[in-house]
Amino acid sequence: MPTPDSRRTADDAVREGTALTGARALELFDAQLASRHLDLAARWLRSFNEGFYTIGSSGHEGNAAVAAALAPTDPALLHYRSAGFYCARAGKSADAIRDVLRGVVASAQEPIAGGRHKVFGNAELNIIPTTSTIASHLPRAVGLAFSFGRPWKGVEHRWPEEAIVVASFGDASVNHASATAALNAAGWFDHSDQRLPLLLVCEDNGLGVSVPTPDGWVAAMLGSRPGLRYSAADGCDLVATFDAASEAAEWVRHERRPAVLHLSTVRLMGHAGADAEVAYRSTDEINRDLARDPLVATARLLIEAGLLAPDEVITRYDEVGWQVRKVAEEVLSEPKLSSVAEIVAPLAPRRPLRVAHAITEQATRALGPGAAARSQAFGGKLPEQGGPLTLAQTINATLTDALAGNPGMLVFGEDVARKGGVYGVTKRLHERFGGERVFDTLLDETTILGLALGAGLDGRLPVPEIQYLAYLHNAEDQLRGEAATQSFFSSGAYRNPMVVRVAGLAYQQGFGGHFHNDNSVAVLRDVPGLVLAVPARPADAAPMLRSCLASAQADGSVCVFLEPIALYHTRDLYQQGDNEWLAPYADPSQWAGEHVPVGRARTYPVGSAADLTIITYGNGLRMSLRVAAQLAAEGVGSRVVDLRWLSPLPAGDLVREAAATGRVLIVDETRRSGGVGEGILAALVDGGFVGAARRTASADSLIPLGPAALQVLVGEDAITQGAHALLAR
Repeated sequence: MPTPDSRRTADDAVREGTALTGARALELFDAQLASRHLDLAARWLRSFNEGFYTIGSSGHEGNAAVAAALAPTDPALLHYRSAGFYCARAGKSADAIRDVLRGVVASAQEPIAGGRHKVFGNAELNIIPTTSTIASHLPRAVGLAFSFGRPWKGVEHRWPEEAIVVASFGDASVNHASATAALNAAGWFDHSDQRLPLLLVCEDNGLGVSVPTPDGWVAAMLGSRPGLRYSAADGCDLVATFDAASEAAEWVRHERRPAVLHLSTVRLMGHAGADAEVAYRSTDEINRDLARDPLVATARLLIEAGLLAPDEVITRYDEVGWQVRKVAEEVLSEPKLSSVAEIVAPLAPRRPLRVAHAITEQATRALGPGAAARSQAFGGKLPEQGGPLTLAQTINATLTDALAGNPGMLVFGEDVARKGGVYGVTKRLHERFGGERVFDTLLDETTILGLALGAGLDGRLPVPEIQYLAYLHNAEDQLRGEAATQSFFSSGAYRNPMVVRVAGLAYQQGFGGHFHNDNSVAVLRDVPGLVLAVPARPADAAPMLRSCLASAQADGSVCVFLEPIALYHTRDLYQQGDNEWLAPYADPSQWAGEHVPVGRARTYPVGSAADLTIITYGNGLRMSLRVAAQLAAEGVGSRVVDLRWLSPLPAGDLVREAAATGRVLIVDETRRSGGVGEGILAALVDGGFVGAARRTASADSLIPLGPAALQVLVGEDAITQGAHALLAR
């Protein structure tokens, strides 16, 4: 026990040489106690099937001191063992306890996810919810910090200018591809002298479920990263953690550069409620961790400082425990999500009138107060005053208009700036709008999407480019696990609007192989809420891109704009020199009239349009129109339907056009198994179509190099054969 002379008051430092006061230490102890009892309550609730999440924070409660070292306005993306941090930032332990327990029981009244998942998140506390995929939030954290380092002129910034981003993660996570991408990107940006106010916090308990982390591995890996300032502390020692976190946070805040704080912690009570760690850990190992229990360490600190007596510690522990149990019993009776409509409401709101209005407003600005800036952006040569444009030229003009009209829009990716894109689609955007808004990134698709995730959170409209569709697949979890889930897990409190431009699909002449002619889009169509647009003709490309941009801005939509590479520079449709594939660029006064709503198809009547319906998209549209013209010469009338949107599919349009002829030929350039055609057939069946249907699709194969590619891809001969087979029935 301390002597009378050694007793400290609540206003004194709790230990010599620290800035942590006794009063703050007592508050953090309460947060730690609440965190521990929340773990116990989760297991109690699970014991009678009323709790649905038992991954706990026991042994990690020192992260409460990290919260204390930060400003409450610093956005935080937290590890799933961060209950101590959450309780400390919430301040009022009763509020934090109720928030967390509502998540455990999947209450519809939970304040951030609304019962959809148990996450640590709260918009008022600036805690951004993250998914359970380990380390998948780290590229987003890099992106948010990157956005903090960009100019904010014309951007409605959500956080204070001096704010920093903090993201916590576990030791096993450092081995994940998403983590290595984020760590590499943070160092790359720092090496490039770009501001990145990011504090990464690794909570190292030495275990990934049952797999031990090799001694010294995390320190060696994090400490050797170029461009990342490394520091470490005992995460079980409240004072050491607070001092180290305070010093690291202050450095990041002042220098606007990235740092990583490595905290040594322990994991108590196993990975989760069902984990019997005695199956893979020795008694000595478990006891060594128990000896470092951060609650016991903080209790000892407070007793030695004379701030609490041992019996007061026990009383405090019991009082918090009873409070947690009381709240746990109360939330049991709260309602759960009970309908599909209720569950999916925040997933992908569709407000077509708002989107149409946004496009009208953009056109009004372009014709009025923004006319001079628009003319300057185009160098005085407005695209509508020139001749008809190719698909690539149309997309370039639309991006130019969008950048001129929205100061918060960013265009970035590999080779998009100085080179102007591999196919020239972003040509001159860099010189027109500068390197702060149009810029090249490092060659890593995970980082590119992570930058978009963070920029969208920060109030910007990111338009990243993935250079080829095949390159997306090593980073697609950033769309599936992060982008598409953000609104879902935050009930719309946080959004990450974006339009991801992807050059893809096949049929390139003289250049290819499976990486540059990829026709696999199944993973994108499987992401709930994601909008997948495929513009085939220049006439549709501009209004479709404007719809995606407006949908992202108005609804927070995550859109993928899949651009058929082989059609970028196509000019002719039926014969060489006819220029039938080109289209004039619309004057802003025409934008509202040519608006293409998300999820609406376009029909091309050919001949009588009475005998056959051909449903297609992308490269298939051009081939199908050519075949339809040949059929018309034979006296067969066709309706060629361009889907334009692969997700959501224009189901109503498909059923209507199919019923008009009673015969449907689906021309699908993706693979037969898992391709778009399967979804079209399902939509027709669900819509009650009872006519004849046939599918022509590409083979279940990767696309080979050279002329051999045409053996596995849909061609005009196969379309013609399919049409004749249907007509013969």
